[in-house]
Amino acid sequence: MTNLATVVQQLRKERDQAQKRVEQLDHALEALTAVGGRGTTSQRRNRANASAPRRTMSAAARKRIAAAQRARWAKWKAAQRGK
Repeated sequence: MTNLATVVQQLRKERDQAQKRVEQLDHALEALTAVGGRGTTSQRRNRANASAPRRTMSAAARKRIAAAQRARWAKWKAAQRGK
């Protein structure tokens, strides 16, 4: 039984070392993309989304926005008919 405990302990140690190595590689990649000035599009999108909480809009707000848009369309259509 102690053999199994030793193996489990060794595997956990190796996993931690691998995890640290992956983190080091991530930091190196971030530093290199920062030096280049631009990361990939998905990296920029993920950074932007991670920093700001997602906003939700109430049903009343959606109705107001839709009504305002319908009014703009009606105004534009009326102007087009008048020409």
